[in-house]
Amino acid sequence: MENQHHHLQHHHQQQQQQQQRQHNSMKSRFRRVCVFCGSSPGKNPSYQLAAIQLGKQLVERNIDLVYGGGSIGLMGLVSQAVFNGGRHVLGVIPKTLMPKEITGETVGEVRAVSGMHQRKAEMARQADAFIALPGGYGTLEELLEVITWAQLGIHDKPVGLLNVDGYYNSLLSFIDKAVDEGFIAPAARDIIVSAQTAQDLMCKLEEYEPKHSGVASNLSWEMEQQLGFTAKSDIAR
Repeated sequence: MENQHHHLQHHHQQQQQQQQRQHNSMKSRFRRVCVFCGSSPGKNPSYQLAAIQLGKQLVERNIDLVYGGGSIGLMGLVSQAVFNGGRHVLGVIPKTLMPKEITGETVGEVRAVSGMHQRKAEMARQADAFIALPGGYGTLEELLEVITWAQLGIHDKPVGLLNVDGYYNSLLSFIDKAVDEGFIAPAARDIIVSAQTAQDLMCKLEEYEPKHSGVASNLSWEMEQQLGFTAKSDIAR
């Protein structure tokens, strides 16, 4: 009898844990997010912590990851955190960078592409939103390209900047300067969503509504692509 009571109690606890888990896993508007970040870990441990926290945020919201592949630097940390949480990880990597000596082991699914342009187009096509963690030239270049594509009307997917410890303050100041000097339209400034923590950033991205009107519509870009002028692939989705 006591054994049966214990069994019921255990069953009740299991149910509670399951309900808690269901409650914890939020419904997101994004199925898969593309993360751009450094292939170095950065000198400050807060960068590494932010990469892990971002990975955990994606897991909590049931979001899969697409990234540039490999297991080095912040790229390795964010992908491992998402993979450990049981979500799908897609690493898109140029064949030239495939050797393990260069990028380490990729967790999850690996998709080999022929070069850097194809890598960015494939990552963009797979994603419903973009997030940049701290990084160097490559991260900046990827980030600015998806911002430019949004400005041109190629996609209207949200673009987030995880501004860990003010890492991107000087970039944001530069962009404000470009607005002041008439090179970036004030509405296009709003394409960039930034926050200092992964949780704040995810909340802001969930609520993002595009305020700028693209220079040309998705449709015109798609038409151009069909005529073979551009290899943008179906980035807009």
